[in-house]
Amino acid sequence: MRPILALLALALAVPALAEDLEGTLKKVKEHNLIVIGYRESSVPWSYLDGNQKVVGYSHEVALKIVDAIKAELKMPDLKLREIPINAQNRISLMQNGTIDLECNGTTNTSERRKQVAFSNTIAFTQTQLLTKKKSGIKEFEDIAGKTIAVTAGTTSEHYLRKYADEHKVKLNILATRDHSQGFLMLQTGRADAFFMDRDVLGSLLARAQDKADYVITGQPQTKEALACMLRKDDPQFKALVDRVIAKMQTSGEAAKMYDKWFMAPIPPDGVVLDAPLTKEMRELYKHPNDQSFD
Repeated sequence: MRPILALLALALAVPALAEDLEGTLKKVKEHNLIVIGYRESSVPWSYLDGNQKVVGYSHEVALKIVDAIKAELKMPDLKLREIPINAQNRISLMQNGTIDLECNGTTNTSERRKQVAFSNTIAFTQTQLLTKKKSGIKEFEDIAGKTIAVTAGTTSEHYLRKYADEHKVKLNILATRDHSQGFLMLQTGRADAFFMDRDVLGSLLARAQDKADYVITGQPQTKEALACMLRKDDPQFKALVDRVIAKMQTSGEAAKMYDKWFMAPIPPDGVVLDAPLTKEMRELYKHPNDQSFD
């Protein structure tokens, strides 16, 4: 009996194996593959550099999570696949299992949590207007009767349409495929302003040759808690992801990573965004959480 009891005790002491895994981790284990979605032009969160390699602050967070998955599953040779996504299809691709993880500056909202889940917050941002200095647009109220570009499928688009409806403002909303196209609409005169997250606007402006012609203006309209997106009802995977993010933030690693992408030259052309870590972000790093602003 003693050998049998010893084997039973050993079995109970062994960490969870594949049959004990659930949701995303089980899927990853069975297929020896983790699929993450990336954005092609969401600087500095997730974008393609000059060599068509995916880089960025939030993409680095995703890669740290992948490393943790490899360690958790004891799969050092776990395959990683990166596929391009956009603001319009990211939620559906998560729901149907095409992607397993998305860290691209996506906003955590109560409405979205009906469809997907979110990790601990990785950053905060606010929404403002980018416009030409000669446009006459100084505050948000000045957009009445104007054509405003906004990236389709974003919380910014949702807010803009709700604002126009609730305030009875006549507004031509130009929903664009991505951030780069939104700025192009402004540059070519097809839009009077581009409404989006301030960090996105700042990165577009920093890399523009004609940046002296533009200004980020108006009172911020929304506060956004950016997080990695996960499948809904998968607490095992969320616990792992939250643990990785919390460790990065409390250890000081996240602050160093932030400085790398917001305060130092970044690819492909070495621009510096010059966006220092805010007091709110420092507090977040001290006290990691997954709270949204709505």
